[in-house]
Amino acid sequence: HPYTSLGTQPILCSSIPGLVPKQLRFCRNYVEIMPSVAEGVKIGIQECQHQFRGRRWNCTTINDNLAIFGPVLDKATRESAFVHAIASAGVAFAVTRACSEGSATICGCDTRRKGPPGEGWKWGGCSEDVEFGSMVSREFADARENRPDARSAMNRQNNEAGRVTITDHMYLKCKCHGLSGSCEVKTCWWSQPDFRVIGDYMKDKYDSASEMVVEKHRESRGWVETLRPKYTFFKPPTETDLVYYESSPNFCEPNPETGSFGTRDRICNLTSHGIDGCDLLCCGRGHDTQTEKRKEKCHCIFHWCCYVSCQECTRVYDVHTCK
Repeated sequence: HPYTSLGTQPILCSSIPGLVPKQLRFCRNYVEIMPSVAEGVKIGIQECQHQFRGRRWNCTTINDNLAIFGPVLDKATRESAFVHAIASAGVAFAVTRACSEGSATICGCDTRRKGPPGEGWKWGGCSEDVEFGSMVSREFADARENRPDARSAMNRQNNEAGRVTITDHMYLKCKCHGLSGSCEVKTCWWSQPDFRVIGDYMKDKYDSASEMVVEKHRESRGWVETLRPKYTFFKPPTETDLVYYESSPNFCEPNPETGSFGTRDRICNLTSHGIDGCDLLCCGRGHDTQTEKRKEKCHCIFHWCCYVSCQECTRVYDVHTCK
């Protein structure tokens, strides 16, 4: 997809397809960190595919298409909300990590979030500058969302929810010092969590996303669309909540208009009663079962010191696929 070309320098910003003018200016000003922006989009997509691997919509990407997910993101659905949030979080995460690793000269460690040390530890290492990473994500991802319509308002909310999630999950990471690792003294720094933590949290936010309705009102610049919660008896969404205002298709059958690939031939879990189970994932069409032989390591023995020897066994599995 178009982002793979960003992984190597030098980058010619004008050759990157699909950039709006503001993103083009950003690319030229921050060309040094554009590989990290591309890496962030990539890890966001990978995390999306992990989180939805057992769902009817499994975050499928389309090759050779600027719209990486096809028409799925055309609608203001929960799926669109999640993709925007996880991609924005991915960009902030990757840029922040690259800065702390010294990959770019325009950014580095965070010296603002230190404060007084704690009992038994002192500040050290390189605290990750999540504010800079979030700024890059905000400037780049939100550059498209400057229209006074409901979709831009939704995308801005979800983009920010992804970035705030990373800031909220920063933690103190420490390293012990002393004789034989006695931990007499610890040096600590602010660190981002593993990105899987962010993905798990955002998936929960997808499941509890707030449904909104579109309101139009006139301002000096013309008609402006805003969002308000559809159900007033629910708690209004916070800055970490995902929002949407259109219903999702069921993704059971292929539909080029909605971007649905259907679930035919998808592997399902016969023993599960959840969405990954054969009943729900196959949308009631039933499933086929076939046996599959796999070679695996078995009867492993640990030898002192220090290696493991294994035999190779052939095991037979039942594989269930949707009709």
